Amino acid sequence: MTVHDSLARALHVLDPEDAHTATLLGLKLGLGPVDRTPDDPILATSLAGIPLASPIGLAAGFDKNAEAPAAMLRAGFGFVECGTVTPLPQAGNPRPRLFRLSEDRAVINRMGFNNAGLAAFAANLIRRSKTGPVGANIGANKDSADRIGDYVQGLKWLWGLADWFTVNISSPNTPGLRALQTRAALEELLGRLAEARAALTGDYPVFLKVAPDLEDDEVETIVETVAAFGLQGIIVSNTTISRPDSLRSALKAETGGLSGPPLMTLSTAMLARFHAANSPGLTLIGAGGVASGADALAKIRAGASAVQLYSAMVFEGPGLVTRVKQDLAARLRAEGFASVREAIGAG
Repeated sequence: MTVHDSLARALHVLDPEDAHTATLLGLKLGLGPVDRTPDDPILATSLAGIPLASPIGLAAGFDKNAEAPAAMLRAGFGFVECGTVTPLPQAGNPRPRLFRLSEDRAVINRMGFNNAGLAAFAANLIRRSKTGPVGANIGANKDSADRIGDYVQGLKWLWGLADWFTVNISSPNTPGLRALQTRAALEELLGRLAEARAALTGDYPVFLKVAPDLEDDEVETIVETVAAFGLQGIIVSNTTISRPDSLRSALKAETGGLSGPPLMTLSTAMLARFHAANSPGLTLIGAGGVASGADALAKIRAGASAVQLYSAMVFEGPGLVTRVKQDLAARLRAEGFASVREAIGAG
């Protein structure tokens, strides 16, 4: 265990949200870990045309305001997604709203898109050291009169500042947001985003982030609609509103989205459904429950070109990403794969 991992675990004496704030402050001050070991060549891959030294990325939610993407890239992540950001600053839901389910190595959150808004997010991206791929996860303000307009505004404002964009319509903590996953609403959303993209200079991938709590016919509808409107891929998945019977923590009944290992089976099964329904050319990113190289390989075998993690760091510390990469490289070789690309969908 590294010194940084020990410090991360020591932060568990604090309220989860206070510990997170302290972690970000430390990263901004340059106190985060640095992975100086070159990534194993077997991990080199690409994400919708973006070259990656490894397929292990940081999921949105950790760095909501794009305050420390360079620090997380130095820690060893192959790519970093910041957000979710909304046009206007938003306080989010009342505290407490973040809960560690220690017995389950899991987290429940009902944050409610708390963030400092697009102006602050954009300013941070402009100032960042461009040392690796950084994406922007965009959302809608809770009280917005035009939620689809919020996504369009986010795309326009940040265009050229991020390497890709993720349209987050799957958080369970903004009332009514997941209704945007239905066909009519999704067609309107993606249609307006396509119009906005057509008027912008440059070409950046746009992904859709979906929930793990979908029916089979919804999967097919989403794949068809995403392909029809020219998006590059889908992130599967966000947190779940379900509660597996295996949960042991007394906090399991808290309202919000569940993440961590209890989400792994559900999210990976949903990823496999999207892979089965996938149109040629759509990139899938696996998220939800990744805590090891075995988890990462399971996502890749299920159809993911790359994977994202976040919740596991709450319990394992930031050194986890290095261990996951090393484990994944060893497993790829042990199973006879010469590259990440060879393993995509091999499950």
